[in-house]
Amino acid sequence: MRILVTGGAGFIGSHVVDAFVDAGHEVEVVDNLSSGRRENVNQRARLHVMDIRDEAIDDLFREGKFDVLDHHAAQMDVRRSVEDPLYDADVNVMGSIRLFEAARKHGVKKVIFASTGGAIYGEQDYFPADEQHPLRPVSPYGVTKLTDEKYLWYY
Repeated sequence: MRILVTGGAGFIGSHVVDAFVDAGHEVEVVDNLSSGRRENVNQRARLHVMDIRDEAIDDLFREGKFDVLDHHAAQMDVRRSVEDPLYDADVNVMGSIRLFEAARKHGVKKVIFASTGGAIYGEQDYFPADEQHPLRPVSPYGVTKLTDEKYLWYY
């Protein structure tokens, strides 16, 4: 399969890339290197240094003919999300929508979305939180991740 991994130069994304490459898939990575590192990217994967908000994302999907989008890219600093919620929403919501729309438009068969480790739940009523747990995000970051999940239902 041809797989595009966003955020593939980050800690989690780079390990996902390694697993896909080791399984024999053709992997391309989109990362703006704001928190990821070029040296984290598997040498058998092709790195595109670009932002998920970049209009050229559509060209990449058209040319790449990907089967799968595995989306890890995000503005993940909760403090920054509180200080600058507009930036947080721009990256995490608008950037994600740009990816989801390009995936839809260019026939991607599967989308995998790395949401969050709990920022959408807020103060938990019980542990572990399951998918029926009430959603009460307490930061703009949590709100953006929940918003992305809801947009995926749309797509």
